[in-house]
Amino acid sequence: MQTRRLGTSGPVVSAMGLGLMGMSDFYGPADRAESIATIHAALDAGITLLDTGDFYGMGHNELLLAEALRGYPRDRVVLSVKFGALRDPMGAFVGVDGRPAAVKTFLAYSLRRLGTDYVDIYRPARVDPQVPIDETVGAIADLIRAGYVRHLGLSEASAATVRRVHQVYPVADLQIEYSLLSRGIEAEILPTLRELGIGLTAYGVLSRGLISAGALRGESASGFRAHLPRFQGENLARNLALVEALATIAEAKQISVAQLAIAWVLSRGSGIVPLIGARRRDRLREALGALDLSLSETDVSTIEAAVPPGAVAGSRYARDQMAILDSEQRTG
Repeated sequence: MQTRRLGTSGPVVSAMGLGLMGMSDFYGPADRAESIATIHAALDAGITLLDTGDFYGMGHNELLLAEALRGYPRDRVVLSVKFGALRDPMGAFVGVDGRPAAVKTFLAYSLRRLGTDYVDIYRPARVDPQVPIDETVGAIADLIRAGYVRHLGLSEASAATVRRVHQVYPVADLQIEYSLLSRGIEAEILPTLRELGIGLTAYGVLSRGLISAGALRGESASGFRAHLPRFQGENLARNLALVEALATIAEAKQISVAQLAIAWVLSRGSGIVPLIGARRRDRLREALGALDLSLSETDVSTIEAAVPPGAVAGSRYARDQMAILDSEQRTG
């Protein structure tokens, strides 16, 4: 397995990480046995970075991961955990909480569910607009000094917030959506990360499954994807035309359109690690194949000409969710 370092202060991890969210939430029912088998297959393939959140299935995801890792050497995995998203008994999101006391409480529960005495990277899932980010980060810094956390991470933070936090405590990586259909970070956020020596863990590299053979076959979007603007009406038709163009390029290279999209993300810099949300072993095997691909400058130019920046139709979340994303707040 190839490895990459998350920034100048972060850990060395596998060049591809496994995002576990879909095994517990948002994409419809998942098979527990297949989920655990997929985690084991990822570990066997050399994947070390495993990403979860305490609100994925309201704790279910952490318990699932703990079961999968039972008996596995703790020091051979890098656990990335998000916190702070609040949900009600029906599963609806009802806010975020970045208060220092809440941060420490969230971690205490995560450690118990995960069956470990530390997590490698701890990050607020969203920036709490009601709590100064310095206070949230200060609580994580306290946890790092106490040995319960190894590295500080951020999620969906703007360039200005990243810069502010990094002055308080070194940031290992920013987790944010980045794909051929989501390139907004290239204007401010990505240059800031490179300037400061901060890594990027990219989620949504297949744009929630939009960049896939299944989408091209007309398979309907399940779970929360059905409510995302990019999967609705005319937006979907326009976006599938972009994916068709990518599929033509992929076919000429005898690879899948998903592998092409993942390889493109991998080619964007050594400090970028894509998170693959595979729920099944066959999807994981497909994604791993992207690690064997090497895109030339001509390949990259051809891909980006087929899907130019800004060509996607629709925002990546619904309007109310976009409004609370710190990463969508422009400083210029």
